[in-house]
Amino acid sequence: MSELVARTGRQQQRYEDGYRLIAGCIPFKYSNVEENGGDTSKNVEILMISSTSGPGLVFPKGGWENDETVEEAALREAMEEAGVRGDLVHFLGYYPFKSKTLQDEFSPEGLCKAAMYALLVKEELESWPEKIHRQRSWLTIPEAIKCCTNAWMREAVEKGFSNWHADCMIHTLPKKDVPK
Repeated sequence: MSELVARTGRQQQRYEDGYRLIAGCIPFKYSNVEENGGDTSKNVEILMISSTSGPGLVFPKGGWENDETVEEAALREAMEEAGVRGDLVHFLGYYPFKSKTLQDEFSPEGLCKAAMYALLVKEELESWPEKIHRQRSWLTIPEAIKCCTNAWMREAVEKGFSNWHADCMIHTLPKKDVPK
């Protein structure tokens, strides 16, 4: 098996209207939770990773490059930064933000636009390219919202992920369990 390596450099980076284009995801999984009556229910957990540019937790994301689709870039970033693989199950939206550290000739103000997806995690790798720089943390949705130090990431969880997931759950409940 070949060693997994993270891409580096900006030679292939995509830009649009002064924004650096970013691809990322909110990785999630379901875990069974036993309730008082002995029944089990599924609980959603969101994966966040430690930031390399200071304290706090972030979602896997990075530059969308010319030789890949935005979906391929989001999947690559999840593997490189968080060591997870899975399926992109929903596009959560575009989230503009200003990077404090990534200013360059094509985006002198550090403007970025992140295309974010919900990623259903199917595999957690034991070893991945940024393992020595990152810690993984599985959190409940409220815990993840509290951990978001960036307003745009909080919005991606609150408005993008939570709204989609709640809507998804309503449509998958048996008819008798759907709230009126």
